[in-house]
Amino acid sequence: MGKLLERLKDPARSGVYRAARADEIVEATRGSDVRVVRIAGSDRITLLENIAKALAFPEWFGRNWDALEDCLTDLSWNPAAGYVLIFESARSNDVMTDILASAAEFWRGRGKPFFAVLIDPQRKMPLPDLYREA
Repeated sequence: MGKLLERLKDPARSGVYRAARADEIVEATRGSDVRVVRIAGSDRITLLENIAKALAFPEWFGRNWDALEDCLTDLSWNPAAGYVLIFESARSNDVMTDILASAAEFWRGRGKPFFAVLIDPQRKMPLPDLYREA
């Protein structure tokens, strides 16, 4: 198992990170039991819709920040050994980052990996790096 996959399977490391590229994450997790979803969208409405679609949220999803947190800390309709959400065009947003961090903490406490990774090739977002490129 590669180092990146080891990291993504470790619940203790769950959190919100930045990475330069999505393809390395997708490749590292190929064939694993970790659910990886790629999410696009920079405005709130598009982002919420795309998260809901990528994770197959139930119809009752309210399409607001509170409902997002409720769904991200449930996911009973979408069982997996762990979750990696790759945000390909999202800008760093304090509310969204807080919700993702809260979800990561929730899942960490239950021994399940949960990673939210914002793609940031220029490394401008105030987030820790998921990994360092060689």
